[in-house]
Amino acid sequence: MLKQDLRIVFMGTPDYAKGSLEALVDNAFNIVGVFCQPDKPKGRGMKLMAPPVKEYAISKGIPVYQPVKLRNNEEVKEILNTLNPDLIVVVAYGKILPKYVLDFPRFGCINVHGSLLPNYRGAAPIQWSVINGDKVTGVTTMFMDEGMDTGNMITKAEIEIDALDTYGTLHDKLMVLGANTLVKDLERLVANAGKLESTVQPEECTMAPMLEKDNTKLDFTKNVDTLVNLVRGTNPFPSAWCMIDEEKTYKIYLAERVELEEDYAEAKLGEVVYLNDKKNILAVKCNNGYINLKGIKPAGSKLMNCGDYIRGGKIQTGELFIWYLMKQLK
Repeated sequence: MLKQDLRIVFMGTPDYAKGSLEALVDNAFNIVGVFCQPDKPKGRGMKLMAPPVKEYAISKGIPVYQPVKLRNNEEVKEILNTLNPDLIVVVAYGKILPKYVLDFPRFGCINVHGSLLPNYRGAAPIQWSVINGDKVTGVTTMFMDEGMDTGNMITKAEIEIDALDTYGTLHDKLMVLGANTLVKDLERLVANAGKLESTVQPEECTMAPMLEKDNTKLDFTKNVDTLVNLVRGTNPFPSAWCMIDEEKTYKIYLAERVELEEDYAEAKLGEVVYLNDKKNILAVKCNNGYINLKGIKPAGSKLMNCGDYIRGGKIQTGELFIWYLMKQLK
């Protein structure tokens, strides 16, 4: 089999997926069509913006399809019949593939997942690997089935997580690793006339649920390292957050353990104990020490060093970070 004989439909939406699509195009694979999420309104003007995969596909003259749904969609069935793919490649598409799509290509559907399966099945594997303080992560390519990231595994590729990695930096590293791993897998598939060896996943697994308000708040009753990892794992999106009251809410993009000369033994957990605008220190007491909320974005303002915010006089020592029921949040 030759690369040009392998008809591939690619399904993906964000930058992470674009990396794999670019790699396939650069390596002369035959992409006959691309599926991605519909355009979404963004920015102050709420103008419709095309996802990165769509922009790239159009620049390469590849047909793009953006169905609102796949399930029970006769138009999608007609598109697949017209494109007649031998293989479907899925990378961060954002939609669950119904059985008729999974069964359509003769060589199956291959997914690039951002974890070492069966660890971190689900929507946010990269974020949770950082939040949980893991030292190693990677990507797994797999044949898709009807389960949530439960298909037979083709290849695992590992990478170390640096102590300074954020979700953003690790995302970019895994995007490249995933793209390179996918290309190698498909080159083997072509060389072996459509066959790829795979292994069944172990039943024991961990999950990586979507990050929401409730699981991204900074709970200062926890250890400093736990909170720092939460900030790292949610930077740049969706970001960790905390609040003093409803008028003083903050997104936190950079945090670190800080050693203070004075021991604030009488301070409450969550209390602002030390401010130093020149050294960029906004120290809050935690369960086993003090955390510096160094990169801070107050509600309605821009991201800034905490020193700049301190100089504005809008936060004082002795203030206490608390949180309300979610329904009370603006």
